[in-house]
Amino acid sequence: MENVAVVAALSALANEHRLQLFRLLMARGPSGMAAGAIAEAVGISPSSLSFHVGALERAGLLRSWRVQRNVFYAVDIDGMRRVLVFLTEECCDGHPELCGDLAGSWNRTGEGKAGSMNDKIYNVLFLCTGNSARSILAEAILARLGAGRFRAFSAGSHPKGMVHPYALDLLRNQNHPVDGLRSKSWDEFAADGAPTMHFVFTVCDDAAAEVCPIWPGQPISAHWGVPDPAAAQGSEAERRLAFADTFRMLGTRISVFTNLPMGSLDRLVLQERLDAIGQQLPESA
Repeated sequence: MENVAVVAALSALANEHRLQLFRLLMARGPSGMAAGAIAEAVGISPSSLSFHVGALERAGLLRSWRVQRNVFYAVDIDGMRRVLVFLTEECCDGHPELCGDLAGSWNRTGEGKAGSMNDKIYNVLFLCTGNSARSILAEAILARLGAGRFRAFSAGSHPKGMVHPYALDLLRNQNHPVDGLRSKSWDEFAADGAPTMHFVFTVCDDAAAEVCPIWPGQPISAHWGVPDPAAAQGSEAERRLAFADTFRMLGTRISVFTNLPMGSLDRLVLQERLDAIGQQLPESA
């Protein structure tokens, strides 16, 4: 990477609002955020947002895509990695052990040193109809269990527009971050510029029966249906128990998934393993 490109990137970040929104989008990951939500979170007007994201995009630090009338922005991970590699590739005068192999950690999936198949980061999308409970729980579970190897996303065919409060309460009680969780349409992930999925799992029967969008990259898909906790009847304690049951069942399946030897399985065998995970009858407490 040339000096001029690094100077441009660092200059773009040398602004309070741009640094704030960049950190916000870095936390959100490849799924990004809609422009309106970014402006509200940062506390700036839409016109100011356009100015700031334009500067970051020209510097190679952000990417954008459109879903109907909404524009989404996300951090360009490769662009950020190139800057960090440039800054750290000669750290500690040839003694990387002094700084914990900082440069090597950024090179692992970026420029320079080639990584193994096990270094690959896989994007995983969980689908249900409303994207308010099951798929949200699955996204949060994988984000923790698959940290460093998997990036988790969720969406719905007919999103309800809000995450079920019992799902949020459960995740908070389990010390999962919930700030970035939102109910959204699967159309976001079929749009140009959206992150390419490697795996797509449906976690409700309705979504499994619907015609999905055409996903770029031909991801491997499987059905991992579990009961809808939002449909549970009874007292509040009984309904919250249904969410805990769903959380446990999804956690079991996702744990098996994250421990599969991805780099050593061919596509056919991997598909069989994923189908087998979904065919395990969920046990209720």
